[in-house]
Amino acid sequence: MPATQFSLGRNCQLVVIGPQGRVDLTYVTGFESRQLTASVRIDRLDGVHMGAEIPKGWEGSFELERGSSEVDDFIASIEQAFYVQGQLPTSTLYQYVQEADGSTSTYQYDLVVFRLASAGAWRGDSPVKQRLEFFASTRTRM
Repeated sequence: MPATQFSLGRNCQLVVIGPQGRVDLTYVTGFESRQLTASVRIDRLDGVHMGAEIPKGWEGSFELERGSSEVDDFIASIEQAFYVQGQLPTSTLYQYVQEADGSTSTYQYDLVVFRLASAGAWRGDSPVKQRLEFFASTRTRM
């Protein structure tokens, strides 16, 4: 029997597959994602209100403590691909969630683009906190 009947933050593992392969994210301390939608609302003449939310992708962020140059190098390679080849390569993101019942849910984010929102503040005797933000076209359950 599991210790809890709900998800804890530590029950999540993230894997980024970039244009050059797997990106090892050291010391991930937070992850957030949210669905983007476009709202459509209809007011029928008979007084009934109707609505829809059209999927428009996903966005989110990683918080991490800098343990290596991996994230900096990943972003630098994307920048270089743009300036040298005129391309903006995309990535794939996998989220693995260990569920309270012991099963694992896997979500795949496709056509992911990243931006290094914060490369970190460098101060004596302090960890360097980085923030990596992303946009994905779709998220599917695997």
